[in-house]
Amino acid sequence: MSQIPKKYRDFTQKYSAVAESYESMGDAVHKAGPLDDKTRSLIKLAISTGARLEGAVHSHARKALKVGATKEEMRHVALLALPTIGLPSMMAALSWIDDIVGEE
Repeated sequence: MSQIPKKYRDFTQKYSAVAESYESMGDAVHKAGPLDDKTRSLIKLAISTGARLEGAVHSHARKALKVGATKEEMRHVALLALPTIGLPSMMAALSWIDDIVGEE
């Protein structure tokens, strides 16, 4: 599994107060509703997929694994995006997920 990118680690060290505030906001929105960790992680993976944010897909795939999402569930998220975002974007998302979970 890929590690947290150096650029993000550097950001958290250089701008620790900003990073802590960002993390606090994330914690607050996670606690604001009834969805469980796994469901939230898959939704965030889907949002990142739709926005075509490679780094975010990597990040949310790592987080999804930590809360018990399977490779197949994450790949299904990408497949579900196909009718909405098209084949090239869906294929990009699949490749980004596979960067984290490995290809079969």
